[in-house]
Amino acid sequence: MNRGFYLVMAAQGLSSLADNALFIAAIALIMQLGGPDWMAPMMKWWFAATYVLLAAFVGAFADSFPKGRVMFATNTLKIVGCLTMFWYGIFGLTPVGQTYLVCAAYALVGIGAAAYSPAKYGIVTEMLKPLDLVKGNSWIEGVTVVSIILGTVLGGVLISPIVSGWLLNHETIKSLVQTPAEAAILCIAFVYLAAAICNLLIPKTHIIYPRQQTNPLKLVKTFWGYVKVLWRDKLGQISLAVTTLFWGAGATLQLMVIEWGKSHLGLRLDETSILMGITAFGTIFGAIFASRVPLPRALHVLPMGVAMGFVVLLMPLVSDNWEVYSLLLLIGGLSGYFVVPMNALLQHRGHVLLSAGHSIAVQNFNEQINILVMVAVYTLLLWLSLPINAIIVIFGLLVASLMLVIIRWKNKNLKANPDLIHEIGREGHGAALNHD
Repeated sequence: MNRGFYLVMAAQGLSSLADNALFIAAIALIMQLGGPDWMAPMMKWWFAATYVLLAAFVGAFADSFPKGRVMFATNTLKIVGCLTMFWYGIFGLTPVGQTYLVCAAYALVGIGAAAYSPAKYGIVTEMLKPLDLVKGNSWIEGVTVVSIILGTVLGGVLISPIVSGWLLNHETIKSLVQTPAEAAILCIAFVYLAAAICNLLIPKTHIIYPRQQTNPLKLVKTFWGYVKVLWRDKLGQISLAVTTLFWGAGATLQLMVIEWGKSHLGLRLDETSILMGITAFGTIFGAIFASRVPLPRALHVLPMGVAMGFVVLLMPLVSDNWEVYSLLLLIGGLSGYFVVPMNALLQHRGHVLLSAGHSIAVQNFNEQINILVMVAVYTLLLWLSLPINAIIVIFGLLVASLMLVIIRWKNKNLKANPDLIHEIGREGHGAALNHD
């Protein structure tokens, strides 16, 4: 691993840290403004919607410029979103209007994240050889999960009574913000700034792509062609189906843990953020063990996804701290172990068939559509006042059932193409690439 790869990891860690802390702080801000319970998942929904709406364009954007500079620009946009979020008072809105502005500002951060992701994953495929992608992805996912842990905990710490009181007693901070949530968001903006500085230090990989299309209609048409290419590929369709399910389930589980901690365990928001961090901590161990899985054996980890769905069913049955923590660690471990190899396989197939930026944009498009669907269903169930434990049971059974369908699908593909698995790692990089 070279110096540039470590800078990518540092930038990704800081940016992801801020993303996850901001989600907690934004929820606290909505609660402070008196927003309804369904506003938090709706905020997540709009964040995901930006990925879907921009999917046809961000791949071309990422492949048009050095990816370190793309990451810098998108982190800067996230900073603007933070500033908009806690300066809602200058717009003279009613409390209801202020909650919607918070959602809009979070969607602006989502735009930055949507454009950041193809550059982040794309530069990894440019820096590493195909057979090193599982190891590289394990490092990236490990750093990401650590940042998720620290970010969720950081968000909870920043809005906690002790820390927020200390922040608001500081003269400089007090001159800019007035509430604990606003002070937390101000601090998070500086984390994004640190990530942006790391982005500027990432060296160029000297990989040049063909001139990218700028006509929006042609971009949409071309992007749809890219989507069909990955879904028609016998390996790409399986890995894309798994990662699509995983990210939709992960986003929904994050929201469920917040509601479950409040309703089932009687915890405050800053305390439930620790539960989210524990789940992510388990994913670290899963990602570490997954780094030993060679790319040609990536499909062997699929049963772990079925197991994760069934383990989720145990959540309504636990209440003691050690039971809760152990269960969340197990859920995280199973998810990390099966998603890292599948993510690496998908990136490899996408890089071979398309290009780094476009393949990640296709991946994000599908994953975020599933997040939109699953979060929308979860929001509806909350709006219908369904108990959180009943929602958890529905969720666990759905994940396990869909993973069984995907395994059957994989077996059918391999039976029809027995030599398919041996081709992994033998292909070169996509034909669209040229070195300067």
